[in-house]
Parts: sequence; C-alpha cells; structure tokens
Amino acid sequence: MGLVGKIILCATSTVVLGGLSGFITASSIEGWYETLTPPPGTPPNGIFGPVWTLLYLAMGTAVALVWHQASAGPAKRHALILFAVQFALNLAWTPVFFGAHRIPLALAVIVTLLAAIAMTIRRFLPLHRAAAALLVPYLLWVAYATYLNAGFLVLNR
Repeated sequence: MGLVGKIILCATSTVVLGGLSGFITASSIEGWYETLTPPPGTPPNGIFGPVWTLLYLAMGTAVALVWHQASAGPAKRHALILFAVQFALNLAWTPVFFGAHRIPLALAVIVTLLAAIAMTIRRFLPLHRAAAALLVPYLLWVAYATYLNAGFLVLNR
C-alpha cells in the first residue's frame, strides 16, 4: 500500500472512531443538551458533524504523514504517543459531556485535550511541517469548544 492509501486508511479510521463517539451519545443531544442554556456564540447543532468530519480527516492525514514519512527514532515515537493520548482524550470528551452529563469533568478533559494537541503539534513540527499544520485548525476548534464547555458550566449551575 502506497502513502496515499495509508493516508486514506488513517484518515478514514479517525473519522469512524470519532463518529462512533458521537453516535453513542446522540440521544442526549435531543434531550438533555437541548435543556441547557447555551453560551453566546454557540453554533447550530448541524455545524458540529461536518466540522468534526473535516477535523478527523485532517488528524488522520497528519498522523499518517508522521507515521509513514518521519524518520524512526525517539522523536517520532514520542510524537505518535502524544497523538494517541490527545485522540483518546478527544474520544473521551463526548461520553463525559453528553453521556454522563458531567460538565465540570468534561471541562477538565477538554482543557487537558487542548494542552495535548498543542504538545502534539510541537512534536510533529520538526518531523513533518505539513502534519503539524494540519492540526492547527483542530487546536483552534478545540479552543472554541473549551470556551463553549466553560460557558455551559457557568450558565447551567
């Protein structure tokens, strides 16, 4: 399998895993979530799916580029471990917020996620500049999501 195939496989896998996280808790969006007071700047619910699909595609492409093009060694290993950590935190946030309705705990998860994404970008940068750049929109979106999570916490105590 060539690089393009590996990128497609990694990108598709991240979309599927991310989508499963949201699918599991989808019923909470039409129930519990709709009862919450949203912070200013909360987008319509229909925005989240397309945005996350694009972000997961970018994440999968980024990790494929590092995994298959960066030179082997401790720097690559640490970068891939950080990617796995941030991805696990990403997948954990949805069930914590929407499934368990634990807004304060979800805020702790997303703040940790934000830091992990920044560290992943920093580790990817010397290995593959394009891979690091692909994660910047993700970092920005998660920063925005962190604001939303904090806003939901403050407005729904």
